[in-house]
Amino acid sequence: MMLARTIAQLDVGAMPAEQARELAEFGFLQWLGGLAADTDYRKEAMRAVAAAEAAAKRSPAAALFRELLIASAGAAPAAASLRALQPRRRGGARSRRAAW
Repeated sequence: MMLARTIAQLDVGAMPAEQARELAEFGFLQWLGGLAADTDYRKEAMRAVAAAEAAAKRSPAAALFRELLIASAGAAPAAASLRALQPRRRGGARSRRAAW
């Protein structure tokens, strides 16, 4: 259930590369947090890779999420180098006026 929700949140279509990377990392942490403590990590990662395949064709964030999963499943256990989401302005009134 958490996997399907995570993939749905990542399947948002085209976006800037930096935003896609941040969203993919956030999705990876969300998926990781949803795993049970006694789970076979590599098996679950490969299941998530397969589940995200269709979304990865439409969304760069989902494609990066798959890459994170693949890299993490093949690597020896180590500390991850993920960064927190950076706060940013979304444009406000100026952005809404520009859309007209």
